[in-house]
Amino acid sequence: MDILTTTSNGILTIEFNRPERKNAITGAMYTTMADALRVAESDNTVRAILIVGKPEIFTAGNDLDDFLNNVGEGAMTEDRPVFQFMRALEGSTKPVVAAVAGLAVGIGTTLLMHCDLVYAADNAKFSMPFTQLGLCPEFASSLLVTQAAGYTRAAEKLMLGEAFSAQEAFEMGIVAKVLPAADLLAFAQGQAAKLVKLPAASIRTTKMLMKRSRAALVADTIKAENERFSAMLTGAEAKEAFTAFFEKRKPDFSKFD
Repeated sequence: MDILTTTSNGILTIEFNRPERKNAITGAMYTTMADALRVAESDNTVRAILIVGKPEIFTAGNDLDDFLNNVGEGAMTEDRPVFQFMRALEGSTKPVVAAVAGLAVGIGTTLLMHCDLVYAADNAKFSMPFTQLGLCPEFASSLLVTQAAGYTRAAEKLMLGEAFSAQEAFEMGIVAKVLPAADLLAFAQGQAAKLVKLPAASIRTTKMLMKRSRAALVADTIKAENERFSAMLTGAEAKEAFTAFFEKRKPDFSKFD
């Protein structure tokens, strides 16, 4: 199974389990995760959620073969599996902890903005290469990265799309702590266990109040990003970027205005 879900001691663990494809996420994987989050929302025995990858990789982002096979008119409508997952993640009233080791590419970094406690191994490497694919930020990353890191650092990461280290992610406020890779999972599990022992209503209320002031702005930004992302997805620059990716060459954007 490409996504493993287990519930133990009040913690729902969602694990990327496709290492042979660098944990690249398919539509079916998004659906599995969305379903798990929805079930957890109504399950009073689940008091915290933990999202993890493998020690060598968190996720390489969208599986481009799967993603492009589903591109077409209306492909980025909100009934798509990725929207279902991100809506369930953003809307979760329960605390979500993420433990990131290795690569976290694209949506692998974006989803962290919608978690509550994010911890990174010292081998973690983050990237949001949307412009390199002829696209734009997604799921409020243009807002949330800027709020966390400030405009200048956000511009560097979102405009250039280059990878950055766990230490940079910590300095930008994207992760709360950087740990040795061997210690990451146990630490994140321990933090989730602490949340389980605290009053559930107090945790839910605190999370709601912290996110309340940004909720409408996040929703508006996701809508604006998606409108542009959808239009750009079928554009010439994106076509060149994806063609170059599959042909294992550098894209040439010089012919586009």
